[in-house]
Amino acid sequence: MAKRGAIAVFIVFLGSWLLLCGLARASVSTDAKVQASIAVFKEMMDIPENSIPPFLLQQAHAIAIFPDMLKGGFLFAGNYGLGVVVEKDEDGKWGNPVFFHIVGASFGFQAGVQSTDAVLIFKSIRSVQKLYEGRITLGADASIAVGPVGRQADADTDILLRSEILSYSRSRGLFGGISFEGAVLQMDYGATADFYNQPGLLPAQILHNQDVRVPAVAGELDSVLDWYSSH
Repeated sequence: MAKRGAIAVFIVFLGSWLLLCGLARASVSTDAKVQASIAVFKEMMDIPENSIPPFLLQQAHAIAIFPDMLKGGFLFAGNYGLGVVVEKDEDGKWGNPVFFHIVGASFGFQAGVQSTDAVLIFKSIRSVQKLYEGRITLGADASIAVGPVGRQADADTDILLRSEILSYSRSRGLFGGISFEGAVLQMDYGATADFYNQPGLLPAQILHNQDVRVPAVAGELDSVLDWYSSH
């Protein structure tokens, strides 16, 4: 009986959470999501003691930015976010954004809703290749750890050597933090098609700008990433 009750609670939670995710996505345009990604990244980088070390941006193969991720629940906690992934090309230049959503869940005595901004630094080519297969489970398909910030970077060499992906987050609300272990990143073909106004685009076409009409805001994002990578 207790097991049935737990399953029922989970089904109710899952249904409510999927509805919340759909509403969250529908309320924000893709252009606005890229603008929000730019703002979040700049705000995180403009606090030197808490910023991502520039040398990690220089070494990165890709970066994912998820502004205003939602996290909430009662007993079962979940998080959802829609954001962008930008990969570097062979010349070390940042490419065009591809949209992904991130979904995770955990069990625990938690209640409330909060908003979290997240940035993921992809340090290995393998992790990027897994990402562009369509989906990747963090911690299973690629190792992930909380990234060093500011002056801590030199001290945390073990983290830098072990982890394929480094995570950074800025949380507001009732929860104290966020775990990305077990979270799934999945390509959002619909949001990507909306942004470029061109259905059926493949990641390779976007990354190499093959017959793709690129919105101006994508160039703004590239400029911001280039600036902070070199300063």
